[in-house]
Amino acid sequence: MARNLVFIGMPGSGKSTVGVLIAKRLGLGFVDTDLLIQQEEGRTLQEIVDQDGYQALRRIEERVLLNLNVENHVISTGGSAVYSDAAMAHLKTGGTVVFLDIPLDVVVERIGDHSLRGISRRPDQSLSELFEERFALYTRYADVTVTGAGLTHDEECEAVLAALESD
Repeated sequence: MARNLVFIGMPGSGKSTVGVLIAKRLGLGFVDTDLLIQQEEGRTLQEIVDQDGYQALRRIEERVLLNLNVENHVISTGGSAVYSDAAMAHLKTGGTVVFLDIPLDVVVERIGDHSLRGISRRPDQSLSELFEERFALYTRYADVTVTGAGLTHDEECEAVLAALESD
């Protein structure tokens, strides 16, 4: 399978943690695009948002995603990757998009103080408003949706593998 698995979802949904577990299980490479952004920019996501605004982070993220050309990888995207049609089209051409779907209360439980996470959102936007806005985009791009509420990361990994087998 010369394809990628592309994980999308809210911060805290398990994209990086479950992504690494699945990459190990399937013998694939792993790429965390948030880390690629930080590496290319020489600063954290939060510093980018603080210094240049959330739209700058989205532009940088789009550029990084469009320049990403890997095969046989699990790709953990930033939560805002779905704001770029071009980037999502690029990722979908070489991969299966897996939406790790967790409810808002689990997002809050897992990420705590979201002001520390470099989340790309309008300054006046609440986390619940952001959640609703992104949920529509995640469901639009997803080839496979896995509900992660109440699951450990290992169980979420099993659920993703089962969903991929039945897809």
